[in-house]
Amino acid sequence: MTDTLLSADILLIQRILPHRYPFLLVDRVEQIDGTQSALGLKNVSINEPHFQGHFPGMPVMPGVTIIEAMAQTSAVMVGAALDLADKNMLVYFMGIDKAKFRRKVVPGDVLEMRIKTLRGKPGGKVWKFEGRAEVAGELAAEAEFSAMMDLPA
Repeated sequence: MTDTLLSADILLIQRILPHRYPFLLVDRVEQIDGTQSALGLKNVSINEPHFQGHFPGMPVMPGVTIIEAMAQTSAVMVGAALDLADKNMLVYFMGIDKAKFRRKVVPGDVLEMRIKTLRGKPGGKVWKFEGRAEVAGELAAEAEFSAMMDLPA
Protein backbone atom coordinates (compact mmCIF):
# COMPACT_ATOMS: atom_id res chain seq x y z
CA MET A 1 0.00 0.00 0.00
CA THR A 2 1.23 3.48 -0.74
CA ASP A 3 1.30 6.39 1.68
CA THR A 4 -1.74 7.85 -0.08
CA LEU A 5 -5.01 7.25 1.74
CA LEU A 6 -7.90 6.14 -0.44
CA SER A 7 -11.45 7.46 -0.40
CA ALA A 8 -14.76 6.25 -1.80
CA ASP A 9 -17.59 8.49 -2.95
CA ILE A 10 -21.17 7.27 -3.29
CA LEU A 11 -20.58 6.02 -6.85
CA LEU A 12 -17.68 3.79 -5.79
CA ILE A 13 -19.57 2.68 -2.68
CA GLN A 14 -22.41 1.45 -4.90
CA ARG A 15 -19.91 -0.47 -7.03
CA ILE A 16 -18.58 -2.24 -3.91
CA LEU A 17 -21.72 -2.80 -1.80
CA PRO A 18 -24.92 -4.52 -2.95
CA HIS A 19 -27.01 -2.31 -0.61
CA ARG A 20 -29.38 0.27 -2.04
CA TYR A 21 -31.92 2.74 -0.65
CA PRO A 22 -33.33 2.51 1.94
CA PHE A 23 -30.57 0.32 3.34
CA LEU A 24 -27.45 1.98 1.99
CA LEU A 25 -26.27 3.71 5.17
CA VAL A 26 -22.91 5.28 4.29
CA ASP A 27 -22.45 8.32 2.04
CA ARG A 28 -18.66 8.54 1.85
CA VAL A 29 -15.60 6.71 3.15
CA GLU A 30 -12.37 8.64 3.65
CA GLN A 31 -8.91 8.03 5.10
CA ILE A 32 -8.91 4.41 3.89
CA ASP A 33 -5.56 3.06 5.10
CA GLY A 34 -5.42 -0.24 3.24
CA THR A 35 -7.47 -2.84 5.09
CA GLN A 36 -6.50 -1.39 8.48
CA SER A 37 -8.71 1.65 9.13
CA ALA A 38 -11.14 4.11 7.59
CA LEU A 39 -13.56 6.93 8.35
CA GLY A 40 -17.14 6.58 7.09
CA LEU A 41 -19.58 9.48 6.87
CA LYS A 42 -23.36 9.31 7.04
CA ASN A 43 -25.50 12.43 6.71
CA VAL A 44 -28.55 11.66 8.82
CA SER A 45 -31.75 12.93 7.15
CA ILE A 46 -35.37 13.13 8.33
CA ASN A 47 -36.31 11.58 4.97
CA GLU A 48 -35.04 8.15 6.02
CA PRO A 49 -37.89 5.65 6.41
CA HIS A 50 -37.01 4.43 9.92
CA PHE A 51 -37.79 7.89 11.33
CA GLN A 52 -41.50 7.46 10.50
CA GLY A 53 -41.84 4.96 13.32
CA HIS A 54 -38.72 5.46 15.47
CA PHE A 55 -40.12 7.55 17.09
CA PRO A 56 -43.05 9.69 15.88
CA GLY A 57 -42.42 13.25 17.07
CA MET A 58 -38.94 12.33 18.38
CA PRO A 59 -36.86 10.87 15.51
CA VAL A 60 -33.91 8.79 16.72
CA MET A 61 -31.70 6.65 14.46
CA PRO A 62 -32.04 3.02 15.60
CA GLY A 63 -28.91 1.55 17.16
CA VAL A 64 -28.99 -1.42 14.82
CA THR A 65 -28.77 0.90 11.81
CA ILE A 66 -25.78 2.66 13.37
CA ILE A 67 -24.01 -0.70 13.69
CA GLU A 68 -25.04 -1.58 10.12
CA ALA A 69 -23.58 1.73 8.91
CA MET A 70 -20.30 0.87 10.64
CA ALA A 71 -20.33 -2.57 9.01
CA GLN A 72 -20.98 -1.07 5.58
CA THR A 73 -18.05 1.31 6.13
CA SER A 74 -15.85 -1.71 6.90
CA ALA A 75 -16.92 -3.49 3.73
CA VAL A 76 -16.22 -0.39 1.63
CA MET A 77 -12.79 -0.06 3.25
CA VAL A 78 -11.88 -3.65 2.38
CA GLY A 79 -13.49 -3.44 -1.05
CA ALA A 80 -11.65 -0.24 -1.98
CA ALA A 81 -8.31 -1.45 -0.62
CA LEU A 82 -8.54 -4.79 -2.43
CA ASP A 83 -10.03 -3.39 -5.67
CA LEU A 84 -13.29 -5.32 -5.33
CA ALA A 85 -15.52 -2.81 -7.15
CA ASP A 86 -17.90 -4.52 -9.61
CA LYS A 87 -17.05 -7.98 -8.20
CA ASN A 88 -20.53 -8.56 -6.69
CA MET A 89 -19.21 -9.01 -3.16
CA LEU A 90 -21.76 -9.94 -0.51
CA VAL A 91 -21.12 -9.35 3.17
CA TYR A 92 -22.86 -11.19 6.01
CA PHE A 93 -22.80 -10.39 9.72
CA MET A 94 -21.39 -13.22 11.81
CA GLY A 95 -21.39 -11.56 15.22
CA ILE A 96 -21.78 -8.32 17.12
CA ASP A 97 -20.03 -7.88 20.47
CA LYS A 98 -19.52 -5.15 23.04
CA ALA A 99 -22.20 -2.91 21.49
CA LYS A 100 -22.86 0.21 23.52
CA PHE A 101 -24.92 3.28 22.74
CA ARG A 102 -23.95 6.59 24.31
CA ARG A 103 -26.03 9.35 22.69
CA LYS A 104 -28.98 9.80 20.36
CA VAL A 105 -28.34 10.24 16.64
CA VAL A 106 -30.98 12.50 15.10
CA PRO A 107 -31.75 14.11 11.73
CA GLY A 108 -29.21 16.79 10.89
CA ASP A 109 -26.33 14.92 12.53
CA VAL A 110 -23.27 13.80 10.61
CA LEU A 111 -22.35 10.35 11.81
CA GLU A 112 -18.60 9.70 11.66
CA MET A 113 -17.72 6.02 11.80
CA ARG A 114 -14.13 5.20 12.74
CA ILE A 115 -13.30 1.63 11.78
CA LYS A 116 -10.27 -0.49 12.65
CA THR A 117 -9.58 -4.03 11.52
CA LEU A 118 -8.94 -6.43 14.39
CA ARG A 119 -8.56 -9.57 12.26
CA GLY A 120 -8.64 -10.29 8.53
CA LYS A 121 -6.35 -10.46 5.54
CA PRO A 122 -6.56 -10.19 1.77
CA GLY A 123 -8.08 -13.38 0.40
CA GLY A 124 -9.63 -14.24 3.76
CA LYS A 125 -13.37 -14.56 4.15
CA VAL A 126 -13.83 -13.84 7.87
CA TRP A 127 -12.96 -10.40 9.21
CA LYS A 128 -13.38 -8.73 12.60
CA PHE A 129 -13.65 -4.98 13.13
CA GLU A 130 -13.93 -2.39 15.86
CA GLY A 131 -16.21 0.55 15.16
CA ARG A 132 -16.82 3.86 16.91
CA ALA A 133 -19.60 6.16 15.70
CA GLU A 134 -19.34 9.80 16.71
CA VAL A 135 -21.35 12.98 16.21
CA ALA A 136 -19.41 16.25 16.51
CA GLY A 137 -16.64 14.46 18.38
CA GLU A 138 -19.02 12.87 20.90
CA LEU A 139 -19.22 9.06 21.05
CA ALA A 140 -22.65 7.84 19.93
CA ALA A 141 -22.06 4.08 19.63
CA GLU A 142 -19.32 1.48 19.64
CA ALA A 143 -19.13 -2.20 18.82
CA GLU A 144 -16.95 -5.05 17.66
CA PHE A 145 -18.37 -7.08 14.81
CA SER A 146 -17.36 -9.88 12.51
CA ALA A 147 -18.43 -10.51 8.97
CA MET A 148 -17.95 -12.94 6.13
CA MET A 149 -17.03 -11.37 2.80
CA ASP A 150 -18.16 -13.60 -0.03
CA LEU A 151 -17.13 -13.19 -3.64
CA PRO A 152 -18.92 -15.23 -6.30
CA ALA A 153 -16.78 -17.89 -7.97
